[in-house]
Amino acid sequence: MMDILEIKKYLPHRYPFLLIDRVVELELGERILAYKNISINEGVFEGHFPNFPVFPGVMIIEAMAQACGVLGFKTMDKTPDDGSIYLFAGIDEVRFKKQVVPGDRVYIEAKKISDKRGIWKFQCEARVDDQLVTKAVIMCADRKV
Repeated sequence: MMDILEIKKYLPHRYPFLLIDRVVELELGERILAYKNISINEGVFEGHFPNFPVFPGVMIIEAMAQACGVLGFKTMDKTPDDGSIYLFAGIDEVRFKKQVVPGDRVYIEAKKISDKRGIWKFQCEARVDDQLVTKAVIMCADRKV
């Protein structure tokens, strides 16, 4: 549904911190399903961990937040070029269930729980091969730049 070129219109992030490769489903105001391909060529594996490469949990959380950002921006029909930014505002109920390693494709689903006064709340899950790897409730704030 959205390739990397369109995703870049809705997220201000760029390499090496753009963590969404494709959006495969999008229901405005409701939910998004996106994915991140995990490659051994990513620089993070030089230090995390060289002899046992594990994709960092905090980067999975950031990928979730970026998926939330795409859903929020698309729902509001805004982009960062409109003078708006979607900031990571908080996280609750985080659980890491399984390691993510090179060769995995991480599917990220975010469902909008609420939006009040510019603060949006999402229930997020990350899965590899239909196995839950991470879940969290993420809050984002829509702000003017």
